[in-house]
Amino acid sequence: MGRRQVDQPSTGRQVGAGVALVVIDLVVIGWTVYSYGMAGWADGYESDGAGPSSASRVASEAALFLGGGAVVTGGGLLALGWRVPGVVQLVVLGGAALLFSVGG
Repeated sequence: MGRRQVDQPSTGRQVGAGVALVVIDLVVIGWTVYSYGMAGWADGYESDGAGPSSASRVASEAALFLGGGAVVTGGGLLALGWRVPGVVQLVVLGGAALLFSVGG
């Protein structure tokens, strides 16, 4: 009775993919933070204040974008058996989406 070999990616490959994805995640998160900051800066020059600010709209869009990215990439990687990068995607992108939804 021999052991069955399972076609799972090695832990080293998973960690490498997780690190590469974190770098990409940080670039995307930085871009959304920059967009949010620029929208907030532009709101400072508007004087009417009647409608919702563009910064809150950008924060809502960023939360939706990052949350969707977390579900699609993290869930897809988990479905493929890549546990380490899948969890990393869910935590990093999901955490950023949570911060935008609470802070925006």
